[in-house]
Parts: sequence; structure tokens; C-alpha cells
Amino acid sequence: MITVFGSTGLDLIGTVPRLPKPGETVLGGTFAMSPGAKGANQALAAKRAGSEVRHVCAVGDDDFANRALVMLREGGVDLSAMKVTPGPTGVASIFVDAAGENAIAVLPGANGTLTAADAEGALAGLGKGAILMLQQEIPQAATERALDLARAQGVISILNTAPFLDSTPALAGKAAILVANETEFALLCNGQTDPLEGLMRDWAKAHGQTVIVTLGAAGARAATATGEWIDVPAHAVVPVDTVGAGDTFCGYLAAGLDKSLSLKEAMRRAAIAASLACLKPGAQPAVPMVADVDAVAG
Repeated sequence: MITVFGSTGLDLIGTVPRLPKPGETVLGGTFAMSPGAKGANQALAAKRAGSEVRHVCAVGDDDFANRALVMLREGGVDLSAMKVTPGPTGVASIFVDAAGENAIAVLPGANGTLTAADAEGALAGLGKGAILMLQQEIPQAATERALDLARAQGVISILNTAPFLDSTPALAGKAAILVANETEFALLCNGQTDPLEGLMRDWAKAHGQTVIVTLGAAGARAATATGEWIDVPAHAVVPVDTVGAGDTFCGYLAAGLDKSLSLKEAMRRAAIAASLACLKPGAQPAVPMVADVDAVAG
């Protein structure tokens, strides 16, 4: 069983020929609404990867809530710990350009109501070896409490450093496994990017954790506190939309570890799944089924 403590929302997606610069208006093309938010995306990815998943989250009492939850419900994610609060459900405004790159603004809504007490509820009953997945689209006080409880209880915590916040460096070292993209990891290292392997090894040793850096088309790399180095490739694709690829990686990674795969094999499958997620628009609709990943992974 994987517990995801994090955000749920609705993505408002517009296609544009190029991403607008500050103060600029760009005439776009299509518009769509899709279930999203990093916590929900990762929960659905882990479920589609074959794990049992409980998502501890919050939605508002508005019309967007049902739209935000439809794929989680259809996918069989356990929502018994979800709370409904007065006010809006969280939304993300997403622009996707002709090359598949994106710019995203997140409006937390009900996600902002999650508290340290909710973290305690999420961790209640979780024992040694259980997996907890966290992101940073809910209040950091709640995320920090969850990380502290996970460490005390022997729970394997996976923290995704997106979206990167001013408080991220203070929390990053508390997770058992840290997942960052190259830009986020550079922010943790005072802007340094080279040599990546040396920086990752130093970080893992200093914080006593596994650090994974996702590199898009170049795959993903990991350094562990014990000195292990892992490098896995991506599956070559022509991307349609990169929204949700990172969340797909995290969900499949957690599911692989939940199934007792080695870190390298869990990362390999996660990198394949993330590549396949780039072949469809949207976040949750693009998360591949486990059979699709199996067909590529062998």
C-alpha cells in the first residue's frame, strides 16, 4: 500500500504556439479541462502501475471537485481519507507550446487547508517499510510533519521537490528518497550543475538519503548514501506534451519499490513510463497503464 499525502485539483490547459513572455498576450488554440495536481497525478500513476494507493487530500465544495476526482475514482484510488472543505477546489492554469514545453501557475484552493493534523492522520497506522509519497503543493507545515513522522515510524518517504519553494532546502534532507529535476537539484546546490554526479554523491552522503535527478530525454540518475550510482535511460519518443511526466515517474517509482523491485529496476520502469506519458496531452489522461510499460520494458 502506498499513501500519497498531497494535492488534488483540476488542470485548465490551453495550447499556444509559444509560451508568452511577461506582459505579453499570445493567441492560443485549444482549451481543455483535465483532472490534475501533483499529488493526485502521482497517486493515479502508482495505481496504474499496479499498487494499492490511498490518497489523503482535500477538495472544495464546488463543481470542479467532481471533475478533479473522476479519474481517481474510476482508477480505484482509495479516497476514504479525503476531506471536503468550503470554497474552491485547487486549479492549475497550464500553457503548452508547439514543442510540448509548458508553463504552469497553481492556485491551491482546498489544498491550502491541509494541516499538520492531517499529516498525523495520514501517517496513523503506517509501519516500517510502508511508502509515503509527498510533493509541495500543500502547506509546507503539513509536509514537514509528515516527513518527521515518517522518519520516526520507519516509513519510506519519497519527496518530490516540485514545485520548488523557498523552504524546500530545509525540508529536502528529511526524506528517505528525494526526487528532483535538474533545475530543482541545481537550486538545492546553490545553482551548481557540474559535475552532476559529484554533486549528487555529495548530497546523498551529507544527508543520508537517496537522491534521484530526472533528466527528461536523458533519463534519470541516482546516488545513494551508501555510494551506489545508478543511471537509467529514457524511452525515446517525440513528445506531444510533457505535463505530468515527472509525476508519472514518481508514481511508477513508488510502485516499483512497493513491489520490492531494486531501485535501478524501479527507476528504469519509471523512466519508461514518464516517456510514454509525453505521448498524450494532459497529466492524468496521459499516465500509461502498466501493460504499456511492460510492452516497452520487457
